[in-house]
Amino acid sequence: MANQTIQSSALADDEIDLGKLFGILIDAKWFIISITLFFATLGIAVALLSTPIYKADALIQIEKKSSGGISAMVGDMGELFSAESSATTEIEIIKSRMILGDTVDKFNLTTIATPDYLPFVGKGLARINGTQNYISLTTFEVPRTARGLSHKLIATDIEKGQFSLMLEDQMVLSGSVGQLIEMNGYRVKVNQLNAQNEDTFTISKISKLDAINKLASQLSISERGSQTGIVSLSIEGEYPDHNQLVLNDVVQNYFLQNVRRNSAEAEQSLNFLKGHLPEIKDKLTISEDTLNSFRQENESIDLNLEAQSTLKVMVALEAQLNELTFKESEISQKFTQDHPAYKSLLDKRQTLLQEKERLNKQVQKLPKTQREVLRMTRDVEVNQQIYIQLLNKVQELNIIKAGTVGNVRIIDNAQSYAVPIKPKKPLIVVLATLLGGMVAVAFVLVKTAFHRGVTSPDVIEQTGISVYASVPKSAQQLEVANKLKRKNNKDLLLLANANPADLSIEALRGLRTSLHFAMLEAKNNVLMISGPAPSIGKTFVSTNFAAVAAKTGQKVLLVDADMRKGYLQQCFGLTAEQGLSDLLSGKIDRATAIKPSQVENLDVVTRGQVPPNPSELLMHPRFVEFVEQVSKEYDLVIIDTPPVLAVTDPSIVGALAGTTLMVARFDQTTLKEIEVARGRFEQSGVEVKGVILNAVEKKASNSYGYGYGYYNYAYKSES
Repeated sequence: MANQTIQSSALADDEIDLGKLFGILIDAKWFIISITLFFATLGIAVALLSTPIYKADALIQIEKKSSGGISAMVGDMGELFSAESSATTEIEIIKSRMILGDTVDKFNLTTIATPDYLPFVGKGLARINGTQNYISLTTFEVPRTARGLSHKLIATDIEKGQFSLMLEDQMVLSGSVGQLIEMNGYRVKVNQLNAQNEDTFTISKISKLDAINKLASQLSISERGSQTGIVSLSIEGEYPDHNQLVLNDVVQNYFLQNVRRNSAEAEQSLNFLKGHLPEIKDKLTISEDTLNSFRQENESIDLNLEAQSTLKVMVALEAQLNELTFKESEISQKFTQDHPAYKSLLDKRQTLLQEKERLNKQVQKLPKTQREVLRMTRDVEVNQQIYIQLLNKVQELNIIKAGTVGNVRIIDNAQSYAVPIKPKKPLIVVLATLLGGMVAVAFVLVKTAFHRGVTSPDVIEQTGISVYASVPKSAQQLEVANKLKRKNNKDLLLLANANPADLSIEALRGLRTSLHFAMLEAKNNVLMISGPAPSIGKTFVSTNFAAVAAKTGQKVLLVDADMRKGYLQQCFGLTAEQGLSDLLSGKIDRATAIKPSQVENLDVVTRGQVPPNPSELLMHPRFVEFVEQVSKEYDLVIIDTPPVLAVTDPSIVGALAGTTLMVARFDQTTLKEIEVARGRFEQSGVEVKGVILNAVEKKASNSYGYGYGYYNYAYKSES
């Protein structure tokens, strides 16, 4: 049966009590709210102080590349061999050093100049106040040894536009805005300088490659949709006007490069044709002269109808072979011979050559004179046809070259947005607030998980120790104590005198009743109050319980046995001198040590001068004699002792006391401390009668509330 109970208890402990978790959060609501507000305020500060980032974008269209040059004269087959640049290829071209390098040079992007502000907040405050510093340099050339090093430019006289350039606290040059200054291997020209006197700027020179890579990282280029040819370009930066200028320059550089590239193709085709024109013209002249000479020698010779028909076919065949030669010159620049297009061209040429071979065999059947005339006439007509065709294409290419516009069209020039895209202030504030709430909740839950402070008398009683009273935390006691602390006043409030109706005092009245019956079987009327650790409210319980007992007419003596750090005298407006340590050391007698208090029937023995050997004094026969004598003279003797886990004094005193109680502080003292303290007393033969749970708070997470409610009810009924 016992095992079943233990198992049931363990299962109950392992279950997640959502109600208790919610109660824990309710108890810590002000902490959670404070942390959340702190994070929200931090988020607002970050949102306001963060540097705004603006965006500029542009839109271009990459059209299908039209066939030009040689491709224009190859007819339908040219469509098969045309290579259309994809948007992906063009995007990489835009990001290339060829395009971005010109922009880097134009805007001197190898020079990095930034104003110096206070860390974290200076730049944001300057922007909010409208006092941002700005500098523009068109020229900044440094010696090779100073490349990559940070320089400091100081505005020395802003009204005259004068400045100085420093490197490692040494001035390398000085000058004025608008002047090209050459000194010590430096060439510097400042175009614009907005600052106050003694304001500084950090300036450094980076390599062109680094500047190009930095610009490329700032650019965002993508195709809208799939295979649309519409490419969007954008750039983000701190200065909207600068963003717009830089992006427009990148777009223009790409556009001009595209035009030059297409014009270069036409130029290449034109040079190819012009190179062949003299050769074709010479062949035409030679073939004409040869034909004329042959006819003069053999008089007029006319071809029969069969020969004329064969001649037409052969001329057309030669024309096709020449066209394939031109096509091959173009295709060879784009494809290898293994490419299907190249193979198709070679196959067609082979077919034409076979047809030519067949016609040549047919011509061999003609008479010799007819064969010669046919051959010469064929050469003249073929060369003449090729020459005229080349002349026409040269004229066409000249026109194409003059009118080349490329296959890129600028749809939208670069334009900066008036509203910054970063930071997203509402989002930052919301996320910061949520983060603050989550951090606070997590901290509370983790702290609760690792904290083992006792929050219920039931937990203590499960160890076999009775809980004699649950003393609520007194708001008045804390308020007065804080006021006295701020005034550096060491006197403490005796709550039983100041507010007898306080719930804490009412709980001590209940303790008085419980102890009355518990002490009937004790060996004497001496009550020792101790505790496991310091700062748990032992002195508060001892002093106020003594006052409550004295008000019933009992003659009570309160003894401060904490001769090291006792402060009982502060509760009664007394001094620590001439107390217990002085009595035990034989310096004063008992009558001198016992001091009356402002509470009727209550006398007090303070701790006395701090001795070097408190434990030895407590073991002296004088202490035994003192306890025996006062036990006879008073109805109740209460001895307030130091923590048992810190020193052995309580074990010594406990041997003389008839009743021993321990004080445990709510949500602070752990169950382990209570058990170890009881074990320490038992080793010395001292029986702990029970525990007083002090500073009990009404918490939503604590299901035990009977004691608190009971005393509240009792107080109301008495009033």
